[in-house]
Amino acid sequence: MQLGRVIGRVWSTVKDASLQNQRLLLVQPCNASGAASGRPIVCTDATGSAGAGELIYWCRGREASFAFAPLEVVADNTVVGIVDELHVPPRDAEE
Repeated sequence: MQLGRVIGRVWSTVKDASLQNQRLLLVQPCNASGAASGRPIVCTDATGSAGAGELIYWCRGREASFAFAPLEVVADNTVVGIVDELHVPPRDAEE
């Protein structure tokens, strides 16, 4: 799983039938400090409640569709959780 920040929503009038009634979010992947890392991606939303500006965690690949079981949803990236708090231990000065 990876961290990301929801930066928007995606609307599509033509899509795979398995994506009917599924929310599509635009997510900016980020590192533990919250800095952007990589290009924004489109994710399905398994939580059903992730909103703009929220820190989330997401997964990619085959595992992205597992969050919707027993439904068969075609998904490459899926938001699987909303981060309430993030505790990152300080790095040693020597590293």
